[in-house]
Amino acid sequence: MTGNGAALDVEGLSRSFGDLRAVDDVSFTVPGGLLTGFVGGNGAGKTTTMRMIMGLLALHGGEVRWNGAPITAGDRRRIGYMPEERGLYPKQKVLDQLVYLGELSGMSRADARSAVMVTLERFDLADRAGERVEKLSLGNQQRVQITAALMTTPDALILDEPFSGLDPRAVDSMTDLLREHAARGIPVLFSSHQLDLVERLCDRLVILSRGRVVASGSVDDLRSRGPVRYRTTLGGDAGWIRDVGGIHVVDLDGTTALVEASDPPALQRLLRAAVERGDVLDFARHVPALSEVYREVTA
Repeated sequence: MTGNGAALDVEGLSRSFGDLRAVDDVSFTVPGGLLTGFVGGNGAGKTTTMRMIMGLLALHGGEVRWNGAPITAGDRRRIGYMPEERGLYPKQKVLDQLVYLGELSGMSRADARSAVMVTLERFDLADRAGERVEKLSLGNQQRVQITAALMTTPDALILDEPFSGLDPRAVDSMTDLLREHAARGIPVLFSSHQLDLVERLCDRLVILSRGRVVASGSVDDLRSRGPVRYRTTLGGDAGWIRDVGGIHVVDLDGTTALVEASDPPALQRLLRAAVERGDVLDFARHVPALSEVYREVTA
């Protein structure tokens, strides 16, 4: 078992569609008590992997394990799952539909109704509970779909693009809800194209590209695996830095240069030359954004 609670382990998952290898020997762990972001471009294999975890697609290789044992149908029924294709009935009223879904998962009608209303209240949708789903905006329909995944007090969460279509206030509400579930010690895996949100929210990341895991770990771990770079801002044009021995200029924009050094003495030479030429406004180790790390590992 990994983390503060239960753990979901994906071991060597593979899946093909005809000649296309959509998921190729994918392995990672979703530890309990942590938020794990699943990141990758369109067609990277995220949705296919999530469907295999949930038993909606057959595995062509590998295994899914829950708490160290092969996952069962009963285990999967205790996972709150939000699919990429939303499964709401547009003509049915919000409350009726969610209570029905709660009953299907084994809740009593009274418990389902109570849990639904609590979650809808968190999304400022309690006053819309009696409306048909089709009357809601796409963002509010997204809130209803999320409520369906969260209302059963699940043992784990697997959410495919849960933040898609949400306004900033709903994003904050969703973030709080996910953190509360993680604080109970459950594994939380969600996919998102919003790298800034993933960077801010996640404890761990799994980056997929062309069906394979190309990087995984905490944001800090992923940042530390790349080359060490320094950003320097001068009082004048920084173009001359290209001529400093042992210095490779990665990016140059007027007075600011992002550089790599072949060795520590090269950095000292750069600093001495900069001071001799004029003002050095800033010189610090560059901390890459997740978007930079993502571009490098998926290139």
